[in-house]
Amino acid sequence: MKRLIATLTTATMGVALAICLTTPAAAELTKPQTLSEPPGPSSTRLIDFEEARVIPGIIPNTFILVVRGEKPYLNMRVELVPLRYVHRPDYWGIEVTGRLPGGIGLPVTTPYTASLPLDGILGYRGIEVIGATSSKRIDVPST
Repeated sequence: MKRLIATLTTATMGVALAICLTTPAAAELTKPQTLSEPPGPSSTRLIDFEEARVIPGIIPNTFILVVRGEKPYLNMRVELVPLRYVHRPDYWGIEVTGRLPGGIGLPVTTPYTASLPLDGILGYRGIEVIGATSSKRIDVPST
């Protein structure tokens, strides 16, 4: 009797698992996301930019990245986030990200400007600004 109950329980669990894995929601969760697809739900995501430029800092041989564009939500915080590398690349990637505090956004398109000092995050040739649908490489003179 115990063996029959164990077999039925194992079989029932297997059927339940098979049903869960074949539902559309589970298929979406297990589907790998490519870079060309829009990001899934998140409170932080890449956003587009209209202009990216590097300006010299006050101290000689220092530079500041300035990015401007329009954010889709009034209360979205735009941040420039440098990627991490094991070795210094030719172009250091810097992502333009938008973060919604609390995950709830007020859908009003608003202009933004964000800046980031480039001390310690320059590639051999410069930087690459990475947005949601485009990127831009900027050559920065070596120090």
